[in-house]
Amino acid sequence: MPPCMDVYVWLPEQRPQDFLTFIDRYAGPDQPSGFRLAAFRRVYIDRAGTDQDARELAELQMPGDRGAFSLYLRGRGYYQAIIAITQDGAVVLGVSIDDPGGSAATLGQASRLLDQLREEFAAPAGVAGVELPPPLSRSEWAEDAGVQLRVGALPIG
Repeated sequence: MPPCMDVYVWLPEQRPQDFLTFIDRYAGPDQPSGFRLAAFRRVYIDRAGTDQDARELAELQMPGDRGAFSLYLRGRGYYQAIIAITQDGAVVLGVSIDDPGGSAATLGQASRLLDQLREEFAAPAGVAGVELPPPLSRSEWAEDAGVQLRVGALPIG
């Protein structure tokens, strides 16, 4: 897999319509089984998740992440689409762009995509960087390691 430029926006609230819109526009229709997208839909979009759905999503959590997790999906027109639930209940939506040569053109594409995602989802802030993992907390969002683009600011609180 070539390196990817990862582009993320922060949404302070979990709104089912944002999840649905993001999945419809940015996730590929051919998700392999085991990606837990069905469980995610039932819990976060339909608000009708089962205990089994909760267990499946809990498997995505790393120790110490206090309920935070990232869901990686095949992208529609991009390498990946990423949905992360943060430790404080916010949402990080992301897209990975193939960047085999670390080109300036890819950085420009990431900048335009940041603006597009911020506008689409009324996101107050965005970040981008090569092989940048999705931030799972406010403190991770504030870290500069690996961040090549940063726009906007997180709301207070």
